[in-house]
Amino acid sequence: PVREETQTRGSGRGRSRLIFHCLSLASQTGFPSEKRVTQKPFLFTSFLFSRDRSLGIDGMKLGQTRAILNYMAPKYDLCGRDLKERALIDMYTEGMADLNEMIIALPLCPPDQKDAKIALIKERTTDRYLPVFEKVLKSHGQDYLVGNTLSRADIHLVELLYYVEEIDPSLLANFPLVKALKTRISNLPTVKKFLQPGSPRKPPIDEKSLEQARQIFRVK
Repeated sequence: PVREETQTRGSGRGRSRLIFHCLSLASQTGFPSEKRVTQKPFLFTSFLFSRDRSLGIDGMKLGQTRAILNYMAPKYDLCGRDLKERALIDMYTEGMADLNEMIIALPLCPPDQKDAKIALIKERTTDRYLPVFEKVLKSHGQDYLVGNTLSRADIHLVELLYYVEEIDPSLLANFPLVKALKTRISNLPTVKKFLQPGSPRKPPIDEKSLEQARQIFRVK
């Protein structure tokens, strides 16, 4: 195991939650791949580039959330079976990232701008993003977004939906297939465990965590 190093860091949410989510799914019994997490090589270790945690995996120390996810996706068969499926997964994932960034930044938004930001997030969610994924699921009638098998795109979407529901649960009302995908993945045993209190998944940000985030990112 890589030695754990200590560095001051806020306790709020960040992009690393997707890494925890992928790890929980990689150890899922009945996962399409035989490449499951069977040991404990996955240890968050030192911080690379000051802010982002690094991950000890396969004898490497990887930093930056996107780099870690790009390594984990093919390792655990979360990136499709061929180049075409991988391209679709990447396209969907990048699209979700745009909305995700808006939601991540919301707690740091100045109070006088917050209502406008929330309204924009709601509009983008129901008019731009969720209609795309509802249409994709309807077009092929399968359980998952790409290739009828669990992929990184499904994980990103479901994680995003958790945060959308925290803003306004009614935003999912007109997207039954998207809601069904969320339920399907949320009911996987390791994901259900991941969503329980005390897991690595962070609760909604509170004032203490918000103040820590402001100090870390130097937001006044």
